[in-house]
Amino acid sequence: MKNARFRRSLAVGLALVGAVALGGCGTGTGGRALPTGNAQLPAGHPGTGKPAVTIGDKNFTEQYILGELYAQALRAKGYTVHLKADIGSSKVIDPVLTRGGIDLYPEYTGVIDSALADLSSLTAPGAPGVITSAPRSAAAAYHQAADFESHRGFTLLNPTPFQNADRVAVTPAFAKAHGLATMADLKKLSSFTYGAPPENRTRYEGLLGMKRVYGLTHAKFVSEPIGAQYRALAGGKVDTIAVFTTDGQLSRGGYAVLTDPKRIFGFQNVAPVVNKKVLAREGPQFAQTLNAVSATLTTKAIQTMNAAVDLDHMSPKEVARRFLNAHVLA
Repeated sequence: MKNARFRRSLAVGLALVGAVALGGCGTGTGGRALPTGNAQLPAGHPGTGKPAVTIGDKNFTEQYILGELYAQALRAKGYTVHLKADIGSSKVIDPVLTRGGIDLYPEYTGVIDSALADLSSLTAPGAPGVITSAPRSAAAAYHQAADFESHRGFTLLNPTPFQNADRVAVTPAFAKAHGLATMADLKKLSSFTYGAPPENRTRYEGLLGMKRVYGLTHAKFVSEPIGAQYRALAGGKVDTIAVFTTDGQLSRGGYAVLTDPKRIFGFQNVAPVVNKKVLAREGPQFAQTLNAVSATLTTKAIQTMNAAVDLDHMSPKEVARRFLNAHVLA
């Protein structure tokens, strides 16, 4: 019965792929728009005989799904792909990439701008590609991230239509009791607990930005692994939690997500970061295949797939297979 419900919900959600256009993605970068691509795969099996590639992904559901989507699509086009799943957060997986342990992985443009480029500025102030100002649009976030990666020897491929931004959520009852609708409203509380992954303690898109921009110096950080924060909120362990806007849990209600009028959480489209040498040796159809997958990933599609894994207990591999067969490889 559960599998039948999953198949119905997945079919309904994935039928909407491509129906959601990019939103809030103005240029803001000297006229450079956010790159878009069609979902046209290359013909035949251009990867046959090419050297093997290794894809990595980070340490949460959406990343497991993305890793499988890209890996399975490339294999369908004849490429030999090794997938290293669950490597870790951006600060863990990025050194693996730069050392050559993997050839590519999917990353969020805003994370590149604020976390990875910020780390570079600490070790090499003023170095080429280091980002010195916060982007004001999704297009600006993408192009700043692409410029940063290019200086390091990597190419940022086309971004997904969906953005997976951080937000803060509370229970509807807590929001109603304290009149909470925006991040700024949290100043009404004498103190509150914030359950989030460990890296959010020092990230601008986490506690740092909350304190600097919204003045929420009374927030008490509680470390919760990704996914566990929902249980912490339901059990009353914390008052607020960090969520991703594409979390499957949010697709079924039961949470009040606070708006972010001062945009501390930035713009978070996903794009594969690929070693330039790998792109050159694999040929143009390699990037074309990855871009074709990315072009289909709307907010509704990725949220539906996240829910299928987190709530319906399907494997990321199976969810990715069904999606690709229905909307990319068909």
